[in-house]
Amino acid sequence: MPAQPLNRRTFLQKSAVTGAAVAAAGAVGTGSAEAAEAGHRPEKAPRTWSFSILGTTDLHSHVFDWDYYKDAPYTDKAGNCAGVARVATLIKQQREAKGEDHVLLVDAGDIIQGTSLAYYFARVDPITGTDGKRGPKHPMAVAMNHMRYDAAALGNHEFNYGIDTLRKFESQCHFPLLGANALDAKTLRPAFHPYTVKRICVPGAPDIKVGILGLTNPGIALWDKDNVSGKMVFPGLVEQAKKYVPRLRALGCDVVFLTDHSGLDGSSSYGDALPYVENASNLVAEQVPGIDAILVGHTHVEVPSYTVKNAETGEEVLLSEPYCWGFRLSVFDFELELHHGRWKVTSKTAQTLNPNTVDEDPEVKKLLQADHELVVKYVNTAVGTCTADLSAADSCWKDVPIMDFIHKVQMDTVKSGLSTADAALPLISVAAPFSRTADIPQGNVTIKDIAGLYIYDNTLYGKKLTGAQLKAYLEYGAKYYHQVPAGTKVDTATLTNANNFWDYMYDTAAGVSYEIDIAQAEGSRIKNLTYNGAPVADDQVFVVAVNNYRANGGSGYPHIASAPIAYSSTNEIRQLMIDYVTAKKSLDPADFAVTNWKLTQAGTPVF
Repeated sequence: MPAQPLNRRTFLQKSAVTGAAVAAAGAVGTGSAEAAEAGHRPEKAPRTWSFSILGTTDLHSHVFDWDYYKDAPYTDKAGNCAGVARVATLIKQQREAKGEDHVLLVDAGDIIQGTSLAYYFARVDPITGTDGKRGPKHPMAVAMNHMRYDAAALGNHEFNYGIDTLRKFESQCHFPLLGANALDAKTLRPAFHPYTVKRICVPGAPDIKVGILGLTNPGIALWDKDNVSGKMVFPGLVEQAKKYVPRLRALGCDVVFLTDHSGLDGSSSYGDALPYVENASNLVAEQVPGIDAILVGHTHVEVPSYTVKNAETGEEVLLSEPYCWGFRLSVFDFELELHHGRWKVTSKTAQTLNPNTVDEDPEVKKLLQADHELVVKYVNTAVGTCTADLSAADSCWKDVPIMDFIHKVQMDTVKSGLSTADAALPLISVAAPFSRTADIPQGNVTIKDIAGLYIYDNTLYGKKLTGAQLKAYLEYGAKYYHQVPAGTKVDTATLTNANNFWDYMYDTAAGVSYEIDIAQAEGSRIKNLTYNGAPVADDQVFVVAVNNYRANGGSGYPHIASAPIAYSSTNEIRQLMIDYVTAKKSLDPADFAVTNWKLTQAGTPVF
């Protein structure tokens, strides 16, 4: 049975019970008791209606409130709870309070990568099938279909497992994956649906037409170059929004809503490597007229409500970003009035709701518990043993053995695949400390122990850099540290992440020795750079083992994206690490641990 219209007072009372702060559902003003008692003719009053758009983003295949790397429920200092199963409960509450016909549900991308569950259904038991056999349904498709999503934008991580996996996921979804700036490289036509139009039914009045435009991140062209080069191109968000927002208005859309896998500060992690901005949602709001609101994604932050004034019209555009992993649910509430047969937005608000106050939806749990248990069993598979506990706790300021494990695997793999000429060159490795909580315990080593250390599905490259380029590369990475003058105590709590340079962006090197003098200004920190005890010459050529994200320009490191390729592979580095332990049967830091870099202050070691 369709939901009955609610008047504003009744709705707000229900909304308060469920935690929705500002929203109105139903028709008011056209038949109110107050108008009838006053003797007014209610049909002259403007008809009003309200509806909501609920938004998630960067779910990264977090179905349940579970940390597969720790084999325990997810916990953090902020008390967040992960997973769409909890978000599903909030969505049910919103629909019950406002009426099923008054709620749309949208996602802003990065759905099918990010957890061991995602990896399992991409590589271990892939949704694309193996040996001619039909593959399983992706758990995120099952969950999101059950939750009745209306649309989702493509995220950059949708492309990590290749276009075939993405297309299979798309075919399993009962809602469109939107990407107005994901174009076929040959025809320059949209490779996915650019938009969808949803109708909000209003009894006795025209439907409210809601145009939902999806935009993804131009950085895909760099970060997943191996998967998309020659197949797809990714122009800027502003450029494509200027094309499609007028089209949606021409189709008679009363509300134009964007779901953008792009942050809202106008920044780009890849510098000028692309002519399009990475985090462009604010620029879209400012430069493209005709937009009512934007669901923001990509940057993993919580922005409950943010407004940007459009430069041309002066109208306020409403933006909200609901963090990541199901930590929050964005709620956009719209009120409209009917004038001369057309609906006009009269009010719009946004907020984020926290699912840590509700239980996981039992229906989602029932649907996906078996898949979850398969993955738990997989990640707890022992692949070998370790002779000592290897911790990443100090990896952001010390050269620790657990990072040398990554370097060892990278260098061994690249070395085995080099040509005879390139094999004569000095070989080094660069890698980032992805997780400070990673730990490979003494004793049995499981898949989850290694996956917790290397949390991304990166593949491996070997690229050639000169000594001068290598030093510039390391100098760029050294901006990760705040400057701490000589004689000043170093506090590790405030030492790192200068310049919004996050841990995953900071590369250390193995195979060369060097110091990072944090007392010096940025650009002058790399000291005593040597190879085999001799100073590195500017024209000396190295083969550098590096992951595909960095090799293709991720985080904006100089020289590496354009450097000659000596080696490339489609094998994930994480799996290479698992294979290393499986083959060796024992992980022994004596085989790879070398202290080759350190932090100093004016030449004095910090630690």
